Amino acid sequence: MRRRDPQLHRHAAMTAPEKALISRAFGGATDYDRYATVQRRIARDLAQRIAALDLPAAPRILEIGCGTGFLCLELQNLGVTGTWHLTDIAPQMLARARQRLGDGMTYAVLDGENGTPDGLPYDLICASLATQWFTDEPAALARWPAWLAPGGHIMVATLGAGTFAEWRAAHVMLGVEAGTPRFTPPSAFAALDLAEPAIVEHHREHHDSAPAFLRALRGIGATTADPDHHPLSAGALRRVMRQFEKAGAVASYEVMTCHLTRASTPI
Repeated sequence: MRRRDPQLHRHAAMTAPEKALISRAFGGATDYDRYATVQRRIARDLAQRIAALDLPAAPRILEIGCGTGFLCLELQNLGVTGTWHLTDIAPQMLARARQRLGDGMTYAVLDGENGTPDGLPYDLICASLATQWFTDEPAALARWPAWLAPGGHIMVATLGAGTFAEWRAAHVMLGVEAGTPRFTPPSAFAALDLAEPAIVEHHREHHDSAPAFLRALRGIGATTADPDHHPLSAGALRRVMRQFEKAGAVASYEVMTCHLTRASTPI
């Protein structure tokens, strides 16, 4: 089998229809809050890091990929208040965030990779587990500092290439290829002007079975496969699932937290 460069493939393959597939998948995840236990935990960790930043008393905050509002709620619980502008590529997610958070902020559909938000500039731009769905994640993050006010901060938690390593390993054992997205490796962020090295952490989620793992992915809307993936036959998928269960039915999340800033205006 010919080996492909994961990043070249990832950068070339994502099209507008595929972005629409991602939007529909997350928009249809009506049980997101039920299954998103790791996502909630990661949002809580990111909120604690954001709350420790030197922010204005009433910052202007932009969230990319707000989902159902986990990160915003965690930040509010930590006393981070201000003017909020929440965005997501899926209108249905925005509607659920509004149900959770109310009308005290603005909401807008936005592709954070290619679009430009209203209300510039911002004191804080944040995203929790959203940018891993971008075609070229480092290039997208390199755009965002231009949206900041002087002294502003960008804090992003995203998934690294080690995510779902156990599921992919089960495929490798059987000589087939997994359809999970090819998440960006930490080394790809080296060219960004990060305020500090990216923080890499790992979360493990234990499942009762392989069907429970796949059900959880469907529950959070993470069903968009690598664009070049050819679905397995039913028999091959059953063998992969048995191998995954044999290894413990554990799914790892490699989480990278990236912090970018815009320098304050010189006096």
